[in-house]
Amino acid sequence: MRRALRKFLVDSKVLEKGGGGEKSQEKSRTCEMAFRRRNKSYPFFSQEFLIQNHADIVFSLVIFILIGLMFEATAKTAILFIQPQYNISTLTPDGEVSLYHYGWKDCATVLFYLFITIILHAVVQEYILDKVNRRLHLSKSKNTKFNESGQLCVFYLVSSFWSLYILATVRHTHTHTLAQVKIYTLLSYNLLLTYLIPFFVQEGYLLHPSSLWENYPHSHLRFQVKFFYLTQLAYWFHALPELYFQKVRKEEIPRQLKYIGLYLSHILAAYLLNFTRVGLVLLFLQYLSEMGFHLSRLFYFIDETHHKMFDMWSVGFVLTRMVILTVMFLAVGFGLARSENQMLDWEMGNFNTLSIRLLVLLLVCSTQSWLLWKFFRFQLRRTREYRLEQARKRAAAKQQTPRAPKRDSVGHHENGVLKAENGTSPRLKKLKSP
Repeated sequence: MRRALRKFLVDSKVLEKGGGGEKSQEKSRTCEMAFRRRNKSYPFFSQEFLIQNHADIVFSLVIFILIGLMFEATAKTAILFIQPQYNISTLTPDGEVSLYHYGWKDCATVLFYLFITIILHAVVQEYILDKVNRRLHLSKSKNTKFNESGQLCVFYLVSSFWSLYILATVRHTHTHTLAQVKIYTLLSYNLLLTYLIPFFVQEGYLLHPSSLWENYPHSHLRFQVKFFYLTQLAYWFHALPELYFQKVRKEEIPRQLKYIGLYLSHILAAYLLNFTRVGLVLLFLQYLSEMGFHLSRLFYFIDETHHKMFDMWSVGFVLTRMVILTVMFLAVGFGLARSENQMLDWEMGNFNTLSIRLLVLLLVCSTQSWLLWKFFRFQLRRTREYRLEQARKRAAAKQQTPRAPKRDSVGHHENGVLKAENGTSPRLKKLKSP
């Protein structure tokens, strides 16, 4: 009996272990199936494969270019992609400074930083925006707008701070008159400082607005200025393949192509025509205004009752257009028009002629007027829709609450007799006998 009982217990344990193993195997199979469904593999160089792995492919190209720096045979070619070209060493009161001008080799640098921008775009999308989208549970249309605003908001934030830093720190050398030097000597407390005050005083573009058009052509740029323009071109050129990688809807492609083309045309005009100083101011103002709009839209997607930031942005949008037009007329229409050298010179980079000035003014003014027209048109349509919605609500409220008829008493009179609400005459009270 004992042997039989032991055999029975051992057999039951083996069965339990076997059943548990089968269950665990089934669970592992289901997990593997779920994992395979998530990471579905596509054939190499197919459309879905390129869209899903475009950041990894571009990253491998960047690594390939960086490896080229390790060998002498390929180092010169690799430097064309990484470092800005056409540098010239000049002597200034601060010492020896490297200045840059543009050329066809800048295309290779723009291409390399276009690859870098695609990688950063994928990093921001995967590690920031996708995680926020999972918590918000937005619809498909709102999800695409949220991603667009998130990407542009990061870019506008970085570019606006970068351009402000350049405008505040990149110095401009100009001579002062003898009367100004005498004023400096009177203000100085130490007599030794009067002999050390130089005739060259360094000031930024913000403190010296006339530097936007003085000493034109501005064909030689500091490293920060040239690198800023190259990265701006790389970002807006990278936005074209991103329309394919992000699977943008066909209805949205014309709208996005419009503002990508406008940015590229303005940045290229400022860079190639040597209007880089004016272009820095205009880009700073434009990016600051656009950053306000996309921040407002992000807060609206998080909380749909948040409308105050749109009102603040609308005021700032109109003011930005006025400031941009004022700066353009002041720098191009007034400052460059008073310049002595107004001859077209390709070698010196002088494009200060009447026809080019009019063309630049036409480009900027038409763009700003078109943006203002779209803005006012949108605001008028919005106010019209708001008034129609309020009128519908009032009409619906009137239909839902009809007025009740006024009555003097609970019943009503009919042929001189008081009748109750149900049409029967009220009962007369019985008089108690004394």
